[in-house]
Amino acid sequence: MTNSRITRSTDFDKRPFWFKTLNGVWEASYPLGTRIRLDKDDLIRRARKKTGLQSLGKDFVDEPLERLIRSINEEAHLHPAGRFITRERLTGLLGIRLRAEYFFSKHPEILEQELYPAWIIVGIQRTGTTKLQRLLSADPDHRLIPSWEVINPVPLDIRENAADRRIAVAKTATRAVRMMSPGFYAIHPLEIFEPEEDVMLQEISFMSTIPEAMMQVPSYAQWLEQADQLPAYSYAVKLLKYLQWVKPARRWVLKSPHHLEFPDLIEKTFGEVRYIWPHRNIYESVPSFLSMVTYNHTIFSSEVNREAITAHWVRKNGYMLQKAMDYRKKGNNDQKFTDLFYHDVMKDPIGELSKLYRYNGGLTPELMARFLQHEKDHPHRKYGTHQYSLADFGLTEADIDRYTADYQQYMLTLYERQKRTEVQ
Repeated sequence: MTNSRITRSTDFDKRPFWFKTLNGVWEASYPLGTRIRLDKDDLIRRARKKTGLQSLGKDFVDEPLERLIRSINEEAHLHPAGRFITRERLTGLLGIRLRAEYFFSKHPEILEQELYPAWIIVGIQRTGTTKLQRLLSADPDHRLIPSWEVINPVPLDIRENAADRRIAVAKTATRAVRMMSPGFYAIHPLEIFEPEEDVMLQEISFMSTIPEAMMQVPSYAQWLEQADQLPAYSYAVKLLKYLQWVKPARRWVLKSPHHLEFPDLIEKTFGEVRYIWPHRNIYESVPSFLSMVTYNHTIFSSEVNREAITAHWVRKNGYMLQKAMDYRKKGNNDQKFTDLFYHDVMKDPIGELSKLYRYNGGLTPELMARFLQHEKDHPHRKYGTHQYSLADFGLTEADIDRYTADYQQYMLTLYERQKRTEVQ
């Protein structure tokens, strides 16, 4: 059953009254010393005190966190609740790393494992990547990272036989998002037992595109685009090995637009990989994502600069797509990709999945039944309808073409090639 609620991209700034009041009262009390401090050394002290652990690992470096905090303090214009959430998030990420290092030290066999083969979904945002990954989660051979686990991939309490509180923490976090930004669920439903983006593993090294999707951090984003992100990918692989050690399977199914930039690093750090690249009319996917980002920003700031968000992400998406195309055109890399198309996936998801399973012996009746049940349990627009357009963000098709004309032509070529193959 679908929800009749409509979330419009133009309504992003309609914050709940209680949330505006909370921030107003809290900010008025700043002269009393209530402004939350964001400082690298203080965050590390907090994380160490909370976990009782000391080692962040010999491969931990300060620079990414330092640059992120400086950018947040100078550019993000966080409201009081945003500062509180950010402090807790950054402390939590450091805590994950501390606890992970504890397990790596106690169980060296974790890092001695071979990483499972991986199917990695790499389309840009709003191209059906979430639907595909959640459908693929119905295959029992697949190892995915549900939302509750990607928020805290390592248990919060390292003591043996301690109660695992991660699901309860995830429920609280998703409930808070829904309260602070009620329209967000129609854009991207957060369901704690459904898989989420593994880019959150890169964030544990403070090298991911998550901050720039949440708040205004242009200097950090600019630095990140030029930085060597091999350490972040290498550490993410360590965390994936921990996760498969905890819950074995046969294949990873991962997903993030972030990976469009870095297939070369995946090649260096992963083993066997197949890329799944969903495509969608760019004039649809871009405003849909811009809408999601503006709703994201309201959770952290009262000064949401829609023009800056638009300028940043229109260019950024074009850059990511170009990086992926450049990689794909080298050597035999094209053979690692399977292309799917958004409207085909929405119309006939099982038929589209069969294109993936031709590399894995084909779809069995049992798997088809699992996928069909998942479709039934997770109807499209379960949390409402999302409405958006280029005009909502002051954009024309020409503005999008400036950064994506090559990709659009490439996508058309891929689509025509696929249709010829289907006819044969």
